[in-house]
Amino acid sequence: MTATLALTRRETLHRRIRLIVGITIAYNLIEAVVAIAAGSVASSAALIGFGLDSTIEVLSAGAVAWQFTRRDPERWEKPTLRVIGVAFFALAAYVTATSVAALVMVERPEHSTVGIVLTAVSVAVMPFLSLAERRAGRELGSATAVADSKQTLICTYLSAAVLIGLVANSLFGWWWADAVAGLVIAAFAVREGIEAWKGDACATSVGMLLEDEDDEHHDHDH
Repeated sequence: MTATLALTRRETLHRRIRLIVGITIAYNLIEAVVAIAAGSVASSAALIGFGLDSTIEVLSAGAVAWQFTRRDPERWEKPTLRVIGVAFFALAAYVTATSVAALVMVERPEHSTVGIVLTAVSVAVMPFLSLAERRAGRELGSATAVADSKQTLICTYLSAAVLIGLVANSLFGWWWADAVAGLVIAAFAVREGIEAWKGDACATSVGMLLEDEDDEHHDHDH
């Protein structure tokens, strides 16, 4: 009975992760288009970078979505974590390059109302998606779901940084604010990328414990 219950619970969590990831992908696609368009209009390196970050987020979420369509998602844990790791490194590289370029070229972005509204909505929405995926991932013992939830959280930090940068630029003329914040986020992304690549995401040990318990139950059954 317990085994059936556990299996039903796992299937529920798999479905939940697929749903969260699906919402994240849809939201980020819209976010990417709007941010890149608004960034191009305002000549904002931060907004364009933010839009491209959203496309990297789609890559990460897509990898997890693909993993959870497999018959045995756990088998694809390592390669999916590697994809997420690469996505983090790409995010860090791009944000660093655009931030440094903005500082060196003294790029003064114009005021962007669309950019401010978009990043404010992201700051409100993203933490909920991240928390929901992390909870489901931890209960399931899935390192990929936890790593992807961290990527969503970094997207929240990036949204906040871009929002602060856009507001500071509009109110005080601090054109350098979003570029500096971007460099801080790039450092975060590198750290998370290394963790995902090594498979050190928080839930990896949980996953191993669950597998060990399953093995023990199988041994007792035989």
